[in-house]
Amino acid sequence: MNVTLREITRDNFEECCDLDIAENQKAFVSSNTFSLAESKFFPEYVPLAIYAGDTMVGFLMYGQDELDGESVWMLMRFMVDRHYQGRGYGRAAMQLLVEEIRTKSGSPSLYTSIMPGNTIAQNLYSSLGFEDSGDIEDGELVLRFRHRERRRN
Repeated sequence: MNVTLREITRDNFEECCDLDIAENQKAFVSSNTFSLAESKFFPEYVPLAIYAGDTMVGFLMYGQDELDGESVWMLMRFMVDRHYQGRGYGRAAMQLLVEEIRTKSGSPSLYTSIMPGNTIAQNLYSSLGFEDSGDIEDGELVLRFRHRERRRN
């Protein structure tokens, strides 16, 4: 599977804004348009397009944020277009993001948050190694991924 994370540019930002999620997911995810605008006011937030080959299939935004008074890496937004869900693109994108953060920062933890009831996202994050941190931030459950060193045999 040829999944890559790419910068949002003037050439692809409209395509990013046109990505859409399933109707029953709209209560759980901010629009890409809002997220892109937010990234202009918070330069520590990094918006990226998720591509499968040459096709944009999703969007994510991550960056450094405050959690309980500590600066942490946070996945703020994550979505896969409704036409491309269930094909493994989200999983592949998350693995790429984890590796990008590991490369940038050594071995930090990565946090994200989900709205209660978003079982699709919770199942995906759990399968990737995210765990409930026990915190609630702005009404959302905070999940934590801990980078683990790979064992050598």
